[in-house]
Amino acid sequence: MASTPDFIEYVCEQIAGAGEIRHKKMFGEYMVYIDDKPILLVCDNTVYVKQRDCVSQKMENAAIGTPYPGAKPHYILDIDDAEFSKKIVHILEPVTPLPKPRKKKA
Repeated sequence: MASTPDFIEYVCEQIAGAGEIRHKKMFGEYMVYIDDKPILLVCDNTVYVKQRDCVSQKMENAAIGTPYPGAKPHYILDIDDAEFSKKIVHILEPVTPLPKPRKKKA
């Protein structure tokens, strides 16, 4: 089941104020970008966060799952808790690199 447009809008509303937010549909699912950095992965109406040391203590009680077959385990973010979600985004944004620009085909 793919994520719904209504859910992705809800995710963006919950983290409003955390930076410049945009989302991109990819393979029926979504990547949420904060200040052009890929921070949240939304699959099957579930919000995933990479397992990084900088958030491990705050996410220690979070469920863990895989967003798609073959993916590494991720934390599952309780997006209903807007304040907590914004804290996680604020921690991840400075340590997440900008995506490398794609080279255009000739």
